[in-house]
Amino acid sequence: MTRIRLMAACSACIVVALTGGAASAQDHSHGAAAAAHPFGTWGFDLAGRDTAVKPGDDFNEYANGTYLRTTEIPADKARFGPFDVLYENAQAQLKSIIEASAANPVNANAQKVGALYASFMDEARIEQLGATPLAADLAAVKAVKDHADMARLMGQSHEGFGASLFGIDVFEDLQKPDMNSAYLGQGGLGLPDRDYYLKPDFAAQREAYLAYLTRTLTAIGWTDPAKSAADILAFETKVAEKQWTTVERRQIDKLYNPAKAADLPTLAPGVDWAAFLSGAKVSDVETLVLMENTAIPGIAQVFADTPIETLKAWQAFNVVDQASPYLSQAFVDSRFEFRGKTLRGQPENRPRWNRGVALVDGQLGEVLGQEYVRLHFPASSKAQMETLVGNIRDAMTERLKHVDWMSEPTREQALYKMSKFGVKIGYPDKWRSYDGLELKPDDLYGNVERSAAFEWDYKRGKIGKPVDPLEWGMTPQTVNAYYNPPRNEIVFPAAILQAPFFDPNADPAVNYGGIGAVIGHEITHGFDDQGRKSDGDGVLRDWWTPEDAARFEERAKVLGAIYDKLEPIPGMHVNGELTMGENIADLGGLLLALDAYHKSLNGQPAPVIDGLTGDQRVFLGWAQVWREKSREAALKEQLTTDPHSPGPVRAATSPRNIDAWYAAFGVSPDQKEYIAPDARARIW
Repeated sequence: MTRIRLMAACSACIVVALTGGAASAQDHSHGAAAAAHPFGTWGFDLAGRDTAVKPGDDFNEYANGTYLRTTEIPADKARFGPFDVLYENAQAQLKSIIEASAANPVNANAQKVGALYASFMDEARIEQLGATPLAADLAAVKAVKDHADMARLMGQSHEGFGASLFGIDVFEDLQKPDMNSAYLGQGGLGLPDRDYYLKPDFAAQREAYLAYLTRTLTAIGWTDPAKSAADILAFETKVAEKQWTTVERRQIDKLYNPAKAADLPTLAPGVDWAAFLSGAKVSDVETLVLMENTAIPGIAQVFADTPIETLKAWQAFNVVDQASPYLSQAFVDSRFEFRGKTLRGQPENRPRWNRGVALVDGQLGEVLGQEYVRLHFPASSKAQMETLVGNIRDAMTERLKHVDWMSEPTREQALYKMSKFGVKIGYPDKWRSYDGLELKPDDLYGNVERSAAFEWDYKRGKIGKPVDPLEWGMTPQTVNAYYNPPRNEIVFPAAILQAPFFDPNADPAVNYGGIGAVIGHEITHGFDDQGRKSDGDGVLRDWWTPEDAARFEERAKVLGAIYDKLEPIPGMHVNGELTMGENIADLGGLLLALDAYHKSLNGQPAPVIDGLTGDQRVFLGWAQVWREKSREAALKEQLTTDPHSPGPVRAATSPRNIDAWYAAFGVSPDQKEYIAPDARARIW
């Protein structure tokens, strides 16, 4: 299964997509009384603070220190925080929906849900089958005779198990955003990022990967598994050397390089592109947008130079690696030993029901979403969110009108873009159809492959067609939010509209510091270092005067330098360039939340609650959202690959650049997190 992502667009969300959650018995369902959740009587967990710490010395510790010291990361998690708690709660709610569908399959969609879940939970049959389900896919790998056959097989991996050095995906065309285009990007690595191959910091991970390669190939009876494993690692290292870095892949304007499919053999010789495109069933696509265009020729040459036996071993490993979660326990455990324990530091795998729910959610997300919304998302929450979004939008409009470093021509375009912002809240107006997807209660492996083929047919069917404005990029039960540059829209799924982000019974200041700042974060993405490269109609173009662009970049560098100094793990710093867009969005979002809160007071003084002023409660609401713990291996991966800064960094660093924080908490120059006024980042 080959996937790529348009980095700048897909990273414009509040957190990286969740792959695990926090086991919790706490109920954060909509409609719960404020006193029923762990966020106090007005939305903030006062007991979680550490008041022995001065806010100006460590704001995250002051706001969350006691909670963080007394909270353990569950054994089946690599991290633990509010996003994970809500994710786990959503999984429990989805489990109930799935079980109800299985018990009473009232329609075809309910039958699909029940069949897929039943196939995953039938452990006896899965154990009985062992490695048998792999037979046909491994036979296809063994039948490969030459590089053209392998190119075709790489193309076929888009609709089943297997890997490719190049991935095709379908997104809005960045210069014709009302149309969908096919994008071709780099892929093929078994480790999380090129740095894992090239930096000495990850020597232990490479050694563990080699062991995993060896035992996987041994398990399927591959000839000389130890040598083949070493050859695969050497091959992937050469590919990694050619790939763009994560920082380079954030540059949305650099990722847009349309090319005729017929010109690929000239642009990137070494791959039988006709075979590859035929395997992916896109031979009729005339134009593809090359993403990492300068890397693709080098990767193609590595492919051409690599012996076919190495490529076959690499492909066989990837088939097994991807299929292992759906095979017998020996395969599950072997994969988790490396991908869970080694790469993320997670001691235990998640319970089987959690993994089963995640599978159904991933393949039939909008089927579950319809019931999730009906049961867990009241109309009143949507109405309150619409008001909050309107208030935050107004705050951004006012900032754009008055920001002192922007000239009038750029300001006019910025205000036009702001006026065109689209907003989606809760759930889509139109639900996706899953007609034609065949799922059987006794065929887990086949169900996953048929689901992949169904998804790829759905995606490739959009190439060259108009964009559906009603389509969502996340399901309602997703605990996240995002900004989509080509559509110039912000999207807030239902599941994030819960405490501590949003609580209809909480103090408004806390809601503004939580969901208000999340709304502001997504709006600011439209004006971050990448979002600013698209105009109000979603077209990728430079609408800034050169002088304004230079002033923006200068201010952004100040923010980047502040993050570069932060060291969450001894010897590993935050990468200010990689996290730039998210850091700008955090800072902008918190400023907008503060502005909107002030306006909501209608000229009246903010109430003082438990000795805390309104501004203090906004900042504490923000920090509470990011009270997160991570295992060291997971944090190391995040610092290397994720465009989001770690939660503790996010809790404390944006406030340090806001004058109102200093005034609210009396932060003085002798305190550790103090930044002099002329050294603070001031962008929006």
